[in-house]
Formats: sequence, structure tokens, C-alpha cells
Amino acid sequence: MFNCWIWIFILLCRSSVADENSTRDADIFPSSPEIERGSTLKLFCILGKHYTPHRNASHIIWKLNHELISQENYSIVNETVSSVTIYNFTHNKARVKCFIKYLGREQLLVHTEVKSGFPPGTPRNISCIYEVDIRLTCSWTSGRETNLATSYTLYRKIMSVHGPIMQEPKISICESKTESCSFRYPNIPFGDNLCFQVKAENVLGEASSDCVPINMEEIEKFQPPEILSLKKNAGIKQLLTVTWKIPEKSMRLLDVKCQIRYRNLYSNSSKIDTVIVASEETVSTHNLTGLWDSTEYLVAVRCISVESKLWSEWCREEKASTEEEAPSEKVDLWRVIESSHPAGNRSVYLMWKLLSNFPLHGRILGYKIQYFPENNAALQMTNFTSDKKITLLLNEEAYIISLTAYNSAGNSPAAILRIPSTDEKSSQIIEAVRTFTTEEEIILEWTVSDPEVTEYVAEWYEEMETDPFSRSWQYISNSTKWKANKKNFKSFVCYNMSVYPIYGNKVEAPYSIQTYVQEKEPSEGPVADTGFPGKNEVTIKWKEISKDKRNGFINNYTIFYKPEGGKELNETVNSDVLQYTLKSLQANTQYTVYIMASNRAGGTNGEPKTFKTLKFNKEDVIFIAIPVGLSMLFLLGLWITCILKKHLFKKVCWPDIPNPAESIAVQWPLDASTSNSFPKGVACEDKTRGLENISVLEDCFPEEREGSLLMNCEKCVSGSTEINIDEVQNISEYKTSLLNSDKKILNNEEQEVAKHLSPSMPYLITDQDFRSQIHSALIPAEKIEPIGMLEDDLCDSQQISIKNEENDHEVLNIEDFSEKNLFNPYLRNSVKTREFLVNENLPEHSRNEPISQETVLPGLQQNVVGQSYITLDMVGLATAH
Repeated sequence: MFNCWIWIFILLCRSSVADENSTRDADIFPSSPEIERGSTLKLFCILGKHYTPHRNASHIIWKLNHELISQENYSIVNETVSSVTIYNFTHNKARVKCFIKYLGREQLLVHTEVKSGFPPGTPRNISCIYEVDIRLTCSWTSGRETNLATSYTLYRKIMSVHGPIMQEPKISICESKTESCSFRYPNIPFGDNLCFQVKAENVLGEASSDCVPINMEEIEKFQPPEILSLKKNAGIKQLLTVTWKIPEKSMRLLDVKCQIRYRNLYSNSSKIDTVIVASEETVSTHNLTGLWDSTEYLVAVRCISVESKLWSEWCREEKASTEEEAPSEKVDLWRVIESSHPAGNRSVYLMWKLLSNFPLHGRILGYKIQYFPENNAALQMTNFTSDKKITLLLNEEAYIISLTAYNSAGNSPAAILRIPSTDEKSSQIIEAVRTFTTEEEIILEWTVSDPEVTEYVAEWYEEMETDPFSRSWQYISNSTKWKANKKNFKSFVCYNMSVYPIYGNKVEAPYSIQTYVQEKEPSEGPVADTGFPGKNEVTIKWKEISKDKRNGFINNYTIFYKPEGGKELNETVNSDVLQYTLKSLQANTQYTVYIMASNRAGGTNGEPKTFKTLKFNKEDVIFIAIPVGLSMLFLLGLWITCILKKHLFKKVCWPDIPNPAESIAVQWPLDASTSNSFPKGVACEDKTRGLENISVLEDCFPEEREGSLLMNCEKCVSGSTEINIDEVQNISEYKTSLLNSDKKILNNEEQEVAKHLSPSMPYLITDQDFRSQIHSALIPAEKIEPIGMLEDDLCDSQQISIKNEENDHEVLNIEDFSEKNLFNPYLRNSVKTREFLVNENLPEHSRNEPISQETVLPGLQQNVVGQSYITLDMVGLATAH
């Protein structure tokens, strides 16, 4: 640590001197330092003249990578130099950056990369290899990683002895950046008095190993030998002769040991023969015996000095064949029969394999397949192939198939197999099959009903495999048990296994089962389908997990369901059940449900689903719908009845109210029908002349005329309810004169009355025949005036009527004029009615009819909101006979 501080101080001094003549903006010292892990680092940042005098060292800030270093670690040396101290530096590699901060902005001045590591450890495990007359290579291990650049120096020391005095060794040096180094030929002395030493060093220190003595003869390694020939001998089977050459660049001071490795193309294992070659020999020969006939072999050779510990590399393999001979054993033949096509044809997949000790006496060049119908050998057909499989298209008949392997020397014995016809029924000889596994094997056992059957075929294949040629099989003789290594089967995969009994060349019906060599929990769980839930139950449905994700036999399914905020419940069903109804659920409640599929290794949950039970079930809906439906039918019937009987209901509930504007009146004088006001200056004596059996209804007069009308009629009635007798007599006389007028005028003008009526003139409604149709009339009135005022208004109405009658030559007589207080039964504001005198000159039937009533409302206004309404109970129309 003390040396480190001195080194930094020297750099600081050098940087200060350099800064005086520097034109750079800033510098950082030391540049790219390498320090020991966990030590203290001190760096200096020097501002150039470009930043002075506006900025100085107090504006400098420091960052380690992207993190700001605390200002407590800053130190200002002078106006242009700032330093920072970083304690316990543990980064393998980090960047320290120097910034100038001025007016709230940061500008990078300079940065440097700092590395930390360790001093080198002592090199160990020095070993060397001497490749004869090429190079001497030594390698070693350096111990722990320093994380810093480390260089190595390999020292080769030759110890020389001159008499009893040990002289200074001769040293050769090899430098390297890695953990190995080589001396090249011819700088390679050969002797037994050598030692090797390695020194490692970096910026933090150095370390040297001990000088390790190494015997050159022990590290001598030959170059691979060269095979000169590999041939078979004529007339001698099962033998090959190999000849090879020892490399020339070798120190033949000692004998050489060589190995010959050979293997046939049908086997993965090799055999090795060892041969000793004398030191004076450069070429050696060896015979390989016990080989297979007509078989190709691969041969390689390597050598080593008898004193050395290092073998040479194997030379390049050479190929040779032994003497050919016809195959001596038949092949192992099997078949897979496809179901028949609609045309009657079917595919038969033939496959075969060599026996474990085949080819003992020959190399196979190809295979010959012969097949013919069982009942007609003359139709034999032949196929040749070099593969170990073939597909035959046969019809529905039974066939005999034979297969032989051949080479240049001849054919093997034939393997014969019978294919049954499509309508042939095979007998079931095997009664039961079971499988079980041990730590290393899978065992298949079966029981048979016919003890005479002694040969069987065990067949197995992956359930998901659809290629018929991917099936495996094995012939078993004189046993009902079969064993196989578990390594030949895949874990978590379902296998179909079948046992076929063989009776002669006939294959009987198989017995098949499924099995797993090893199981684990399913890869995924079932997906629940809740469908349409009810009020207190729901049916959960799910599909089977795909076969490639079951990883075993499914034993059962467990349905887990939980109401919102409630306790989780579950139901378990067998593996063949794919739907289940959950009952006793809460109404109008949300549930979460998921399904777990379980096998012998464990269970896996499916994705959760949510559903909500109904508030009402079907019975509740029916219970509610029936009364509602009946009520609607009742209302519909009532509505239809009202439509059909609307006139009757209207007459009972809403009787017709006569509208005075639609009344039929007697003929009016033309000047009266167009006049909107009474003429001024009419005498009181003329008001009652010529009136008989009339009802006078005053319309709503305008307000500006109401006062003048009342003033003109003040002389007519002076607060009394009686009419002047002289005036009545004058009216009677005038009526008599009018009766003699032409009745035709009345009839012609009767319909013109309604057209000439206006809201501003009084209405005269006569003829008691209309009283049965008119019950009441609504007339707005500001107020109900005294009887005296009503009589005054009557005078005005009578005056206007008399004037009109004189123009049209019509006479109305009034015989009686009396008053009654009558109240309308339809309105609460009824007014008093006035009864008129009936002329004695009228016919008898006219006098016997009910006397018409009159209601007079003075001072009424049209369309005045809030004014009262009154009803005329009876209106009569005078009839002149």
C-alpha cells in the first residue's frame, strides 16, 4: 500500500509539471490505473487554461460509473487541481469520470477506466510434452484469477556437473501470456538433467514456482505411425494382415510398443492387440485373427516408447474385408397387417433385422423376398431390396412369405411367415398379460390356455406413433416372460405392448395392453366448461387430456369449487367420467371451479373458470309467468271488449255534452248575424217586444263594451225581478202578427242560423225536440250577476231579436216569463234559470210540452283563464204551426 501511494504521488508531480505547458482542457492522473481489490484509490483531475478564471477546481465533481461520489471524498489541491479518494474499491472494472459543474450544468471533462485484481499466485502442476524433433511444450496452472493482465516466463535450466563441482546452469527462456509455452526444434537438448520453472507477474506483484526436474524420455511422444497395408490372405478366412511404419523422427534408443485397434462395421465395440517393436526395426507386421467372414473392418495403430508415458495419436483408420462366405443364419422377420381397403386389397409391412451374432460368416449385400397365395404357389412373386423393410400390397387371400439374405457367396436360410386371409378368425390362446418394472428392467408376463405353444413374439411401440415400421419386436422361445432394459424405452410415454403366439408359421390372435415405463404428473389439467348454470346446480363438463400430455394413466378427476368469500369444496369422479353435476349450490352466487387430473405420480390443476348461479330456476319462472300471462290475457280481453263496446261505455261513462256552436237555430236576420254588438240607443220598452219561448244565452262580450251595455239597460229593470205588464202585452200583440208569416221562411233559414253565429253575438236555441239530445253546455263567466242584471241583459237580447224578426217577417211570442233557481248536476257552479210564459195561442201540444228554461249570463268573456262555467239544462226551439 505504501508503494502505491508513492507511485500516485510521483504521477501527481509529473502531471503538475506537464500541466504548465499543456493546452488540453483537462487531464486525469493516473490514467487507467490497476489496483488491488479492496484498496484505496486516489485520482486527480486537472483543469486546463481554457476554463480559468471563470471556473476552478471547486466546480469539479466526480462520478463512479453513473453514481455521484460524495463530496466528502473531494479534495482541492489548488485552483486547477481536484482530487477524489475512493475507499475499498471492489469493482472488477469501473469508470471514474471528472465533470465541471457551472451554472447548474454538468460537462464531462475526462474519464479513466480503473481495474482491480490480485497479485499472481504461484504457478503449479508443471508438465511437459516432447514431440520428437518438433517442439517441447510445457503447461501449468496459475491458481486464482487475478483479473489483471499477467505475463508468464518459462525457464528451462540445464544442470551441468564438472567433476564434483556444480556449475552454473544454462537457462533458456520462453515468454507467454497464457498458461503454456513451447521451445522449438532444434533448441531442444535431450538429457535427464533438466528442470523447469515458471514466473508469473502483473502490476501488483510476481510469483515463481520451484524448478521441477523432468526426464525427457518420460515425456517423449511419437508422431502417429503410418499403415502401409491391410489385406486378406487367399484361402484363409477370418484373418487380416496389417503392416505399419514407425516415424523416422524418433530417438530409437529404446524399444517401441504399438497397439492395433480393429472393429467390424456391424459392431460399435473395438478390440486391441499390443505388439512390441525392437529399436532397430522401422516397419512392423501383425495378423488379426478370429474375424467374421465377408466382413469389413476398420483398423488403426498407435505407438509409445517403452520408457515414455505418452502414447502417440491414432493413425487414420484403414478399411479391409475378410474372405466372403454365404450367410449361415436366417434373419428375424416380422409383419404389420393393415386393415383391408374397400377394393379388397390390404398393405402388409414387412420388416426384419439381423440376429445378435449375425453375420458370423458373411457380409450382407441385399435381401430377396418371395411371396405367393397359400393355395396357389404358381403365382409366386419376388422382390429385392437393400433396406430392412418393404411394403407388399396383397388381396384378401392367405399368403406365404419367405425372406433370405445374400452376398456374393450365396444366400442365408429363409425366414418364413404366413399372412392370414381377411375372413380368417384366429384363436385367443393368451388369456392375460401384465407388466411391471424394476429399477433396471421392464418385465412382461402372460398366461396361455394351450401349453403346446412354445414360441411367441413380443411387440411394442409408442401409442402416438403411426409409422408401422417404427415398431419393435422380439422372438421368445420356451418362456412366458420377457425382459427388456428400461433404457430402451422413453419415460412418460405410453406404449402399446402385444404378445403373439406362434404355432408353426401361423400367427394367432394377440393380447394387447398399454403401459408406462415411468410416470409423472400430467403436463396440463382439464379445462372446465360450466355451460348454463341453474339456481342451485351446474353441470361441469371437460375433455380428456391429450395423450402426449397425460404422462401416465389418469386415475380420477377432482372438481374443486368455491363460492365467492366461502370455503372450497371438492368432488372426485372416476377417470371415465367427463361431466358431473354440482348440486346444493347457493342461488345468485359467483363460483370459481377448476378440475385436477391425477395419475399415480400426482395431479395437475386445469385453468379456473367462474360462473354465477341464477336467481330463479325454471320452476320459479313458470310460477311467476303463469299469473302474469293470465293477467295479460284478462287485460287483453278487457281491452277488446272496450273496443267492441266503446259506444256503450262512452254513453254510460262520458255522456255527450251539447256544443252551442254546433246547434241548429231558426233563421236569423242577415244584419243580426253579421253584427258583433247591440245598437246603441235602443229603448227599454222595445226590448221585450215580440219574444216567445226563447232561451237567451249571452256570449262573452268584450270588456270595453260590457259597461256600455249595462248602462243602456239600466232603465229596463230597476232592481226588480218582475217584467212590466204593458211590455208583455205589446210583445203578445206583436207575436200574433208574426204567426201569420210564411212558415217557409223559417224552414229555409233554419240551417243558416249556425253559419251566422259568432262568438260575439248571443245564441237563440229553440225547438224542444232537441232537448233529449242536449244535456248541458259549458259557458265561461267571470261572475254570476244578480237577477236584476240578468233581466237587463235579456232586454238587450230581446231588442236585437225583435229587430231581426221585423226584417225577416218572423214573430216570436212570449207568454210567460218567470224565474226559477235550477242547478246543473254536472257542474258545481250552477246558475238560476228563468222560465218564460207560453202563449195561449199556441197549439195544445205546444202548451203541454215542458216549458223551456233560460239561463242568462251577462258580462262573459272568451278564453279567460279561471272563470266559471254554467250549463243550460234544457233548450227549446220554437215551432210555428
